[in-house]
Amino acid sequence: MRQDLQNKASLKCFVLDSQHLFMDRTVKLLRSKYPKAEITAVSTASNVLNQISRYKPNLLVMDISVAEKLGEISSTNTGIQLLQKIMQNYPQFNIVVQSTQIQKLVRIKPEIDAHCGGFTVADKSLASAELSKRIEWSLQGFIHTKDIPYINSLLQVTPECLKLLNLAFQEGLQDKVIAQHIFVSERMVRHYWDRLQTALGIDGDELKRQGKNLRIITQIRAREVGLID
Repeated sequence: MRQDLQNKASLKCFVLDSQHLFMDRTVKLLRSKYPKAEITAVSTASNVLNQISRYKPNLLVMDISVAEKLGEISSTNTGIQLLQKIMQNYPQFNIVVQSTQIQKLVRIKPEIDAHCGGFTVADKSLASAELSKRIEWSLQGFIHTKDIPYINSLLQVTPECLKLLNLAFQEGLQDKVIAQHIFVSERMVRHYWDRLQTALGIDGDELKRQGKNLRIITQIRAREVGLID
């Protein structure tokens, strides 16, 4: 959703970051760039959707590693799930993701590419001038995601494969139990493993010849490309 940057007095910005140092930096930058803007800063994901619905901001600058509620541990799953809901409910909303874990956005890259509003990403190590540029691009409705390391073969990684990874490596479930959780046969679970390992460039036969554990290598490779924490 392209914004008229000349009308800065009506600009409303939300900042979501569980790290107060970076939250303060972002708020300070926004106030310097848009002195008449209304800026709201929050440190948890809880109620952000309701707040967006109520206040109708023009821009959200958020980390993807955030806590759901005060006292809870920050998680990229929490941030990514919130981001998905925001894009689904507000397809023209302008977003800047500022994070040290930009690569994990690879999990939802197709959804980001289909977003109708502005969407830019910025590593937290970027200088303020560069972050300011990414914010302005988002407000202008631009999509700028080239900083997300993306492997074409990962297009083969379906939502079922992502669920498989989480059940296997986050919850420690074996294939039989995974099959029950996602309501498919064990044979289909093995098919998902094959598809996932192909997308990750893993040669199962070669690993067996080397005496390596296929599941452990899959876990390592999936973490390297940002599919799991």
